[in-house]
Amino acid sequence: MGNRYKFTGKKITVDMLTDNRYLLLVLMDAERAWSYAMQLKQEANTEPRKRFHLLSRLRKAVKHGEELERLCESQRVDAKTKLEAQAYTSYLTGMLQFEMQEWKSAMEAFNKCKTIYEKLASAFTEEQASLYRQRVEEISPNIRYCAYNIGDQNAINDLKQMRLSAVGSVGIAEKLEMLIAQTRAKQAATMSEVEWRGRTIPVKIDKVRIFLLGLNDNEAAIAEAANEETKERLYESLLSECRDTIQTVREELKAESKLRERASDSDTGKVSNLQYLHSYLTYIKLGTVVKRYESMARVLQPKLQEPQQDENKRGPRPQDLIRLYDIILQSLAELPQLLGVEDDQNFQKEVSLKILVYKACRCFFIAQSYVMVKKWSEALVLYERVLKYAQEVQASASGNTLKDLPDVQELISKVNAEKYSLQAAAILDTDDAAEVPLLTQVKDTKPLCDRLDVFRLDPTLLGKQPNLVPFPPDFQPVPCKPLFFDLALNHVTFPPLDDKVEQKGKGGVTGFIKGFFGFGS
Repeated sequence: MGNRYKFTGKKITVDMLTDNRYLLLVLMDAERAWSYAMQLKQEANTEPRKRFHLLSRLRKAVKHGEELERLCESQRVDAKTKLEAQAYTSYLTGMLQFEMQEWKSAMEAFNKCKTIYEKLASAFTEEQASLYRQRVEEISPNIRYCAYNIGDQNAINDLKQMRLSAVGSVGIAEKLEMLIAQTRAKQAATMSEVEWRGRTIPVKIDKVRIFLLGLNDNEAAIAEAANEETKERLYESLLSECRDTIQTVREELKAESKLRERASDSDTGKVSNLQYLHSYLTYIKLGTVVKRYESMARVLQPKLQEPQQDENKRGPRPQDLIRLYDIILQSLAELPQLLGVEDDQNFQKEVSLKILVYKACRCFFIAQSYVMVKKWSEALVLYERVLKYAQEVQASASGNTLKDLPDVQELISKVNAEKYSLQAAAILDTDDAAEVPLLTQVKDTKPLCDRLDVFRLDPTLLGKQPNLVPFPPDFQPVPCKPLFFDLALNHVTFPPLDDKVEQKGKGGVTGFIKGFFGFGS
């Protein structure tokens, strides 16, 4: 490509295709232009001027793709590579026409690309065919979106069905969300107001229009979800979109409050349309949170009755359901405080009824947790409290007010059955057993050697770290080496030894002879 001072470009020709790496040079040029265009597409959301640069880079990518397709027409290239080059060029052309909103041309290019990949998938092994089928799945949403813009009204329904089936494909799911949002943005131009609790609210913010327009579709998609993973993903997407919409309205409220402070003749006691719209969106968010956690609780309840397969793995417990119902009650407690509905007696009554129902459910599982640790009296009192809540609900319910709530009559039947079982268990429970807590549920840190007289099924003894003996062992007192102190020496009186001591001055031969023979001793 020249030297260090001058660039001299070399065009790759068909005669140079003695090595397949020459084709990779052209392919990398096209990929570089396309990837830069995708980066600019993300940045163009906040900087619209970059859209011009985006189209320029896509045109460059199409140019390199056409060059790659021309080189692959050589006799030295096999049929598979030729078809892949044609599909690649068609995809880049379709992306360029898609961004230029030339829907008919984009749809023709995408359909050509899709047809080639489907033919390749049917001609090769399963491992290679999966790659081609993945490319077809990525292209299909763009084709349906182009069809919708051309005039096919059923295409938006196809996009929604694709979103439900795109569970494991995160990239495809995000792409479908973006396409559906673009479709709703076009439909939102015709939406001007919404009605809630008998009051009509004008909707002037585009983001709120788009959210409210897709609310029913999102709720229908959640109801039709095939599994819990899809349902959880759709709930999270709906809540995220709702939070963003509420934040947008909150920013508008700040600007409105400043204008109302300047206006001296404004009626400060009346709830404005924007404040009422904020209350409506908050109501939707809290209601979605309640439905989400109620769905999780409904899935978790049957698992409590299933036997635990793995002893070392923690299974579901009543405490998990108590936590879910706590979150539901917290969300319901915020509803009566919304601006504009404080004086709506029917609304306040509906919320109070829902709170009573979920309090009864929560109280039932608190009683279940006490039964597990053999606290019969506490559990019995809680079961009575559940019946009290259920009777209050039945006394104040009317019409279809309990339609979307847990079945209170079924809860009463469960409580009555549990009460009979509880009374039987309390009678059969002996005094010795009453003093000992439920051993299978209470963690005992005593080693096996210290509780040999107590029977307990301890699965940890079969694990990797069985608690058999205390280790390291505790210190034990041992007898130390005695120390002797001669305390009596000071109180002893010794006999005189004067007669044993040698007298000076008395000597000579006689004394020597007496001493020698022992006469003087």
